[in-house]
Parts: sequence; C-alpha cells; structure tokens
Amino acid sequence: MLLRIATRKSQLALWQTEYVAARLRALDPSLHIELLPLSTRGDEVLDRSLAAIGGKGLFLKELELALERHEADIAVHSLKDVPVELEPGFTLAAILTREDSADAFVSNQFADIAALPVGAVLGTSSLRRHAQIKALRPDVTVRDLRGNVNTRLAKLDAGLYDAIILAVAGLKRLGFAARIRARLTAPEWLPAAGQGAICIETRAGDLATIERVRALHDADTAICINAERALNRHLGGSCQVPIAALAQRIDTGLHLQGLVGHAASGRLVRAHGSGAVMAPEELGIEVAQALLAAGAGALLA
Repeated sequence: MLLRIATRKSQLALWQTEYVAARLRALDPSLHIELLPLSTRGDEVLDRSLAAIGGKGLFLKELELALERHEADIAVHSLKDVPVELEPGFTLAAILTREDSADAFVSNQFADIAALPVGAVLGTSSLRRHAQIKALRPDVTVRDLRGNVNTRLAKLDAGLYDAIILAVAGLKRLGFAARIRARLTAPEWLPAAGQGAICIETRAGDLATIERVRALHDADTAICINAERALNRHLGGSCQVPIAALAQRIDTGLHLQGLVGHAASGRLVRAHGSGAVMAPEELGIEVAQALLAAGAGALLA
C-alpha cells in the first residue's frame, strides 16, 4: 500500500515526518511511503513576525490543500503550530507521545536569563516568549527572530543576538541538545499549548487512513494537550496573543497551568486548576475562565 505524507521542507519538519514514517513502517513493513515536501507561507515570509502575517495556520494551508486534492494522505505537524479549530473536512487522527515540552535558553556567553547583562539582545519569534522575558527582565531588548532552527542558531553564532529561545524538543530532535544552556520550566515559565508533540492530520472521511495512523496515538499525551487546547480555544488564542498552557498528569488527576501575557509591558496573568483525567476540555475551560476573571480579558483585547 502507498501512503503519501505532506510535510514542510524545514529540517525539523522532515525529521518529524521521517520519524512518523519509520513508526508506520515498523507496524507494516509492506507499506510504501512517499514524502511530499511543501513550502508554506509561514516558511516563505521571514521579514515579519507570525502575528503580523496572520498566525500559525500559515504553516498548514498548503499541506491541507494537498490533502484536499488527494495529492497526500496524511500531513505531519508540530502540534503547537496547529490552530485550535481545524478547517472543515480535516481531523487530527493521531497525537504522538510528547517530547520535552519546555523552552530552551540558548547562548554562547550566558548561562541563563538572569545572567544576561542590561540591554542584552534576545531573539524570539513568539509573543508568548516575548511577554515572559519582559516580565522577568524588562531591561533586556527583545528582537524578532524568524527562520528554521539552523538559521536561528546561525544568527546567534554570528553575534546578532546575545541569546535566543527555542523549543527543547526541536533542538533534541536535530541533535542540538548540547546548545541548551538552561531549560525554562513551569511554574515560572510556560510553553505553548501542544509544544513538544507531533500530530498527524487526515481528511475527516478517510477512515482507512485514520485507522492506520491511529496506532501511533498516545492517549496520555492527548489528554494533556486537549486540556491545553481547550484553554486556548476558550480564550480565542492564536499566535497573535501571548497564551501559554501546560497540563500534566498528577496521580490520578490532571493539573493545568495557564498564562496570558502582554509582550510590550511584560504583564502576565496566571491561573491553574485540577480536574479529572476524563474531562480535559472542561478543565481547560475552567482555567481559561479563571484567567479571564483575573484580568486576562484586557490583555486579549
């Protein structure tokens, strides 16, 4: 059987797609897999922030068009890039076991955020990261940083930034774990909803393909991410709004931490809650409402 996988062309996206392909071949050695690397608008427009050009859906559109035209059977994404509401006709058929969800502080000179000198230049393309940096270090200059992982590291090495922030998962997957100077972790620092997880998107009606890739689905990861995405959805989140969320299994329950920030001022509003493992969406909505009650609405506006 032939399975065609749509993917972005970046090195990290190709790594993730090859990982999915290897997992599927291990389940069915007779499976023939072809990759369809595509360039998305999010990959092509690098002179402006994601917020300025329309948000995270820019990394999906071309891949979804390939699915719609039956040029591909599945698409592989970093889950943090997937909008909380998919276009009609598509579904997330599988969410794979999550890698480290933390952000990474990367610098050739400084050990962590606290060690940065006044006026240091820190690079990130994320409003969520920008807001949390400003809250911790209002004296640091945050400048936009776009491009793939290799490009961002090269800009750091060229001296354009004193430090940058990237996802731990991407650095580990590409063999750059040694570049991580410090992991930025909860509760002080929260990641994007779904960060560290790979997901597989299919046409909603393609039941045979859904059944095939469902074997890679990790229920525990999905429970946590469903809570995080429910929080994001309830707040109307996109990459144009600095929202962070992290759900974790605690004993027999689920704990969710959420944050809404303001990139310019560094103001952060936080909330957290616990709930039943079988009701992650309800927990997400509960923590989102707590954020709104604490004043997040003014930041979202």
